[in-house]
Amino acid sequence: MTVQNRNMESISTPPGAADSHAPPHGSAAAHQRPHRLHGVLFQPIGDEGRAALVERRLVDAITRGHLRAGERLPSEAELARSLGVAPVTVREALLAMRGRGLVVTRRGRNGGSFVAAHADPLSFAREAIRLSSRVSLRDLGAHYAAITGAGVRLAARRADPSEARQVRRRLERLDDLDGESQRRLLDDVQIEIVALSQSARLTREQMKLQAEFSPYLRLAAHTSDDHRRQGQHLTAVCEAVEDADADAAGTRTETMVAEVIDALIQTQAAAKTD
Repeated sequence: MTVQNRNMESISTPPGAADSHAPPHGSAAAHQRPHRLHGVLFQPIGDEGRAALVERRLVDAITRGHLRAGERLPSEAELARSLGVAPVTVREALLAMRGRGLVVTRRGRNGGSFVAAHADPLSFAREAIRLSSRVSLRDLGAHYAAITGAGVRLAARRADPSEARQVRRRLERLDDLDGESQRRLLDDVQIEIVALSQSARLTREQMKLQAEFSPYLRLAAHTSDDHRRQGQHLTAVCEAVEDADADAAGTRTETMVAEVIDALIQTQAAAKTD
């Protein structure tokens, strides 16, 4: 299956879908599972199908690290169909992105549009942190904690324990993955926990919020030890959902977010003293 098809396949996969369709634990196919955040990146734009909006959606995907350096984009026709715009609109957006150096085009049999090699999401995140105030960073954390906390609390009230256990087991392979795959797994698991709330609205909101917050999570947790710490938080949240303990699930989520925001503030302070 091509990269484009995997990306497009993830669009039709509902968030929080049961893992009964997932490949066996530890198989090679399990490591190629479509990243759930691709679903929010390629949601239809709607009536405002202008090139500027398409460009913004794709630029956000690159700067937030959901489309990685060297990754091949879906074809113009596939992007147009997924985003609900005309192919000429996608073409215009890609042309603008090539002008900004974010996308390169290769000709030939294996050609297409690719994310530029120098497009590093951590660089974009560092710049965003540098330009932010402490107040805005704490506000970002408060927003994320409020939405995610509400989602996990509702999940604890509604989810079947076996569903939470299934999500928790995905975290068992965290140490076997590389850094990028660890980050993606953590993002996916957070969305899946909220999806256990059985609220389509909360899940959609979590997907959007996770796409926005993920680069900051990358910046705050960029080592395996950092990822392991976040994995421990999410494991504890899953266990609280299994036990139908809404308060414990929400409190652990808030603790995790507070740690991320404190790390970002420390990163910001260090950057200003350099």
